[in-house]
Amino acid sequence: MSKSRKIFLFGVALAVLTGNLLAEDLLPIQLPKPQIEGGKPLMQALSLRATSRAFAPEPLSWQTIANLLWAAWGINRPDSKKRTAPSAMNWQEIDLYVIMDKGMYGYDAAANLLKPVVAGDLRALAGRQDFVKLAPLTLIFVADLNRMGSAPAERKESLAMADAAFISENVYLFCASEGLATGVRVGLDKPALAKAAKFADNQLIIYAQTVGFPAK
Repeated sequence: MSKSRKIFLFGVALAVLTGNLLAEDLLPIQLPKPQIEGGKPLMQALSLRATSRAFAPEPLSWQTIANLLWAAWGINRPDSKKRTAPSAMNWQEIDLYVIMDKGMYGYDAAANLLKPVVAGDLRALAGRQDFVKLAPLTLIFVADLNRMGSAPAERKESLAMADAAFISENVYLFCASEGLATGVRVGLDKPALAKAAKFADNQLIIYAQTVGFPAK
């Protein structure tokens, strides 16, 4: 490992440690009610769907974040608590985590709430490209394998990847509709991020997907 890489990882570890010590400062965020009307027609959104690797650093509004998370993996049928994306056997094993400059949060769809996970800027752990450290928001798709019954481990992973992909496509279409940039990737330091977030062994990181305004 190069000296510069060691220094970088030490800096990330120090930031995470400092964040853990100040975790009480990271409070739950009650999101505004999602706006589920409007937006571009489906065929137009499909025509605009694209992957971006360049983002402006400006933060997204809480309303935009609420709308984004609902579109991605919100509850669209409250009576049955079913979601905007399908999942195998209705396991709903995918959890969405949100990484921003102040910390990492878990999305509670039922409460429309962001729950604190760890304070500190973990964006550098969410991808290897430089843009990830500057973009305002990255979603982390995590499968809770304990929700997937007695299926074989390899089947659990393949089904979780498919379910996460459905959610990711919802994010793409929302961003296309709202004029936002987004890009999904598997290239991130999953062990380091799992350690920083204190994930359990049954929590499998699947993808990361960055969202923000297009670079100017």
